[in-house]
Amino acid sequence: MKQIRKTLLATAAAAALTLVVGGVHAAQLQSVPAKAAEQTNHWFVEFNSVPTIEGAKLATVRAEKAAFRKAAQAAGIKFKESHSFDVLFNGVSLVAGPAERAKIARLPGVKAMYPVEVIQAPKPIRQLGDEQPQLDTALAMTGADVLQAQGIKGEGIKVGIIDTGVDIDHPALGGNGTPGSTPFPSSRVKYGYDFVGDAYDAVTNPFPVPDENPDDCAGHGTHVAGIVGADGGVTGVAPKVTFGAYRVFGCTGSTDSAIMIAAMERALADGMQVVNQSIGSSFQWPEYPSAKAADRLVKAGVVMVASIGNSGTSGLYAAGAPGVGEKVIGVASFDNTHAKLNEFMVSADGTPIGYIPATGAPAAPTSGTQPMSRTGTVASTADACTALTPGSLTGTVALIRRGTCSFYQKAFNAQTAGAAGVVLYNNVPGRISPTVVGTPAITIPVVSVSDTEGALIDSRLAAGAVDMTWSADLGSFPQLTGGLISSFSSYGLAADLSVKPNIGAPGGSIYSTYPLELGGYATLSGTSMSSPHTAGGAALLLQANPKITAKTMRDRMQNSADPKNWQGNPNLGYLDEVHRQGAGMLDLVQASQATTLIQPGELALGESQAGPVTRTLTFKNSSNTAVTYDLSHSSALATGPNTFTVSAFDAPATVAFSAASVVVPAKGSATVDVTVTAPAGLADKGLFGGYVVATSQADGKALRVPYAGFKGDYQSIQVLAPTANGFPWLAKFDGTNYTNQPGGATYTMAGTDIPYFLIHLDHQSRQMKLEAFDAVTNKSMHFVSLENYLGRSSTATGFFGYTWDGTTFKKGGTPTPVPNGTYVVKVSVLKALGDANNAADWETWTSPAVTISRP
Repeated sequence: MKQIRKTLLATAAAAALTLVVGGVHAAQLQSVPAKAAEQTNHWFVEFNSVPTIEGAKLATVRAEKAAFRKAAQAAGIKFKESHSFDVLFNGVSLVAGPAERAKIARLPGVKAMYPVEVIQAPKPIRQLGDEQPQLDTALAMTGADVLQAQGIKGEGIKVGIIDTGVDIDHPALGGNGTPGSTPFPSSRVKYGYDFVGDAYDAVTNPFPVPDENPDDCAGHGTHVAGIVGADGGVTGVAPKVTFGAYRVFGCTGSTDSAIMIAAMERALADGMQVVNQSIGSSFQWPEYPSAKAADRLVKAGVVMVASIGNSGTSGLYAAGAPGVGEKVIGVASFDNTHAKLNEFMVSADGTPIGYIPATGAPAAPTSGTQPMSRTGTVASTADACTALTPGSLTGTVALIRRGTCSFYQKAFNAQTAGAAGVVLYNNVPGRISPTVVGTPAITIPVVSVSDTEGALIDSRLAAGAVDMTWSADLGSFPQLTGGLISSFSSYGLAADLSVKPNIGAPGGSIYSTYPLELGGYATLSGTSMSSPHTAGGAALLLQANPKITAKTMRDRMQNSADPKNWQGNPNLGYLDEVHRQGAGMLDLVQASQATTLIQPGELALGESQAGPVTRTLTFKNSSNTAVTYDLSHSSALATGPNTFTVSAFDAPATVAFSAASVVVPAKGSATVDVTVTAPAGLADKGLFGGYVVATSQADGKALRVPYAGFKGDYQSIQVLAPTANGFPWLAKFDGTNYTNQPGGATYTMAGTDIPYFLIHLDHQSRQMKLEAFDAVTNKSMHFVSLENYLGRSSTATGFFGYTWDGTTFKKGGTPTPVPNGTYVVKVSVLKALGDANNAADWETWTSPAVTISRP
């Protein structure tokens, strides 16, 4: 095994260097702000019966809801119901305080409760001017352009977009080209619904005002729709599809996962054949309600495509719902080979430099010439992090290297020194999308350029005076990271060790449609952009071969995908992690031409504790000619055991086959067994993977099946891991802050004077029980709380807050107040995929004394 370092264009691995993508620890505190807790007052309540899509009668599921409401009213529980679901999920979503939430969980008929996740609307990296370049470089990465040239453009296929809506006036999306002039339904957007209204925000204004017109005032959904099927100023993947637009965001702010399920049910009712959802909830299980609902869409015949998430800096097991759904196509992002950017020119030869505007700064001018200055060199590690001499940058645009302190601090120091603008440049390969939001506000233009462009300007400044000229023009600029996994793309695996993400597509620096009122076109980055590439690709494949089913679409795409080299250092030749890129880059040409399908399309090996794992692959040949495939194996990089600090290792698994080749008869099938042995040198708790390769003896074309697994005993991951703050805590809450009570505390049980338990979860867990015991006799007073399928904390120091209202319950029993007295609460966590009957699969923590002293 060899640990791999991340360096630009290195030719060999040298001294080991860990690639840190998270894991900053704070100093230990005895008080933490309430706003730091990863908690919610909005909940999914799931009832016992399956939803109607899985065979339950509508009368049955609605009777369960009526019984729940009646029981809650009889118990005096206060809550506000926000949504009711019958088809894809049997349950409701509701708003309730911590104490009420505990009571709801104990009501008869409640199967489980899950937090309704708040999801922030993705923000555009930049907006562009009036020019209308094509999406050609991104389309060429997947072969969509080749299928379009063959006349395959998605005609007759209905694609649902669950997002911020779609600008129905946009001419590239079938609109009249004038804001407010296109009636809905339009020629292209024939289906849809606005679930929220303009003013909705899940945090500040959680009161939806639905209407029939899903027009877009935020931008993200229009951009996504353009990638799927724009036909005009830009050309999308499938420019002849029919759209369904399901608006789940207001003009600004956030939405929640309950509204997303409502949109899924509407898309199903409208007959969508493909649904794209470029939004989700990170760190979740496949059992999370939005993931289960999406999975049920696939079972109902809908190809469900979802972004896997932009939590690439948050470590392993960060994949989001609904993308983690068992049959959902969860999509990773690769950087586009080129980016369309505004540009400025530098003297003396007018070299164009592409830039990205910083969030929080005034817009850059589109004309004018200014002298440049620099505050450091290409070797600076803390360029402009300390105050600069007043007046030292007056009238100049300052070149500043990234590093050490925030972009805001650098821009503020330059502004204070008199700079007329700032050009930030990267200290690692590629481009950056900075924010300079802060107080006091930045009042000068701030833009960012790549590391190489910054070095070019620096070298010219070192040799003499340099002027820069702002321009309104757009340029196409190669990306050094083009064709590699985007730095923001989330790592898997899913909590149940299923393979996530499943596949990748272009998502970094994608130029597409944008609302006319906001400029018409924009470049955005994210798995939000890779998902519609895949959804549009599914539409092309459905037109090319209507016999492809929703259940086999993912297998077909995975068989034909092209794994890419490690984004940390592609020249070393290592394939990037399977739990980062899935099967690799979507290849629509190969997927449309392939006559053999290998199932399953991926191998989730689980944990290796019991030794080598054998799986059976089935080859199905739809052609009239027998095909012989030679079998081989390509390894991918592994990652080490630390969730929050990701390190890459060259640690290949051993793969053996029951036969060296397999003959698949015409119109027939054949099987082969694959046995995978985990890498001997990889540390326990590491993740490994690779690709089974089947190469046709006839034409040399290869089909692949990705595999991934966990080294060792999965339950060896510590969930209640100690943090710098020393969680878990028994705490008091003053309305603003939680204060640790390590010596125990007395509570009146009035208002907020109830026990709070602050718990950091270092990993996803199957179940968590809070159980009260008499502190003197150790007699069990039964359960305080019982939670299932918990997501992990988003950071190495994050925490969740749980409360106790002074009542306890037996499973299926009625809540009963405990008498005044002194108790301890035992927190028991069942580890992911753990055996509830095996004590070794549980972790426990017992609180300090909790004295209940009601007046």
